[in-house]
Amino acid sequence: SESIASQLAKARKDHQQQRIIEVPEWIIDGVPLKIYVYPLTAGDLMKLERKHKDFMQRQTMESMLDLIILKAGDADGNRLFTVADKLDIASLDLEVVAEVAGQMFGQIDSVEDAEKN
Repeated sequence: SESIASQLAKARKDHQQQRIIEVPEWIIDGVPLKIYVYPLTAGDLMKLERKHKDFMQRQTMESMLDLIILKAGDADGNRLFTVADKLDIASLDLEVVAEVAGQMFGQIDSVEDAEKN
């Protein structure tokens, strides 16, 4: 039979809150890019912290790029970027990259705030 953890993971995917980040500075075919993002998971953080020590306390530009590559998706749930896109993303406006990563990372902060209340 299926484990409790497996059942919880399936239920989480079914009820997960997907957010849309619209990036007016990134125009594709005349339309601002919409990035579809699911909340960060423990597995996502493990991946990021393996490569970026202290990711939760201190984000670097490289860790923000890796976060965007890991979590940015399209409306169908496909990844928008791959590791091969990293240099191209790094060449984009710093403030916009930091804002997009900040919005993705902000989901963690909201969970931590909710747990405090």
